[in-house]
Amino acid sequence: MITRIKICGITNLEDALAAVECGAHALGFVFAPSPRRIEPEAAAAIVRELAPFITTVAVVADEPLDDLRSKLEIARCQAVQLHGEEPPDYVGALSGYRIIKAFRVREASDLERLSDYGGADAFLLDSQVMGKAGGTGVAFNWGLARAAAQAGKPIILAGGLNPGNVSAALAAARPYAVDVSTGVEAAPGRKDHHLMREFVRAVRDYDASQA
Repeated sequence: MITRIKICGITNLEDALAAVECGAHALGFVFAPSPRRIEPEAAAAIVRELAPFITTVAVVADEPLDDLRSKLEIARCQAVQLHGEEPPDYVGALSGYRIIKAFRVREASDLERLSDYGGADAFLLDSQVMGKAGGTGVAFNWGLARAAAQAGKPIILAGGLNPGNVSAALAAARPYAVDVSTGVEAAPGRKDHHLMREFVRAVRDYDASQA
């Protein structure tokens, strides 16, 4: 199985093109409050320059639906990652978009809510850090992600991943995809192109070892 790779927190065209060249399947654009925040108009300018088979993901948190629809229309992202406390019916209100519902995980009981979000297309599991919605660079117990697969949705593993630990994370969690931001940064919102290449290489080496 080929592990899909999403590189999140893209803020400029240079980093976006470098991520694609490295082998990323998806790019994340953060519209929620964050040091990696980008305006929808700026995201749209980047999206226009991308190859057609790269998935673009708008990352939001507790956005009013009307505001979100407006931003999505501008940015032209294909998928939406809900990183806040959005209720299950919020997912159904975003027809026409692939929906990734993110959950902050610290212990097994944090996975109980997954069954409420059957309308989502995939679940992203991130670390639970007080006061932070994501992008913390902190890992959680990756074994919980394997248990989450019982919910019947593709699992995207995030939280504290980097070129040095992603192989171990894949072995523990066996996710559909991995999501990295902080672990391949030179500074918040600026990617380190060498680290992106090393991250993708580590994922591909793991995949090859399982073939």
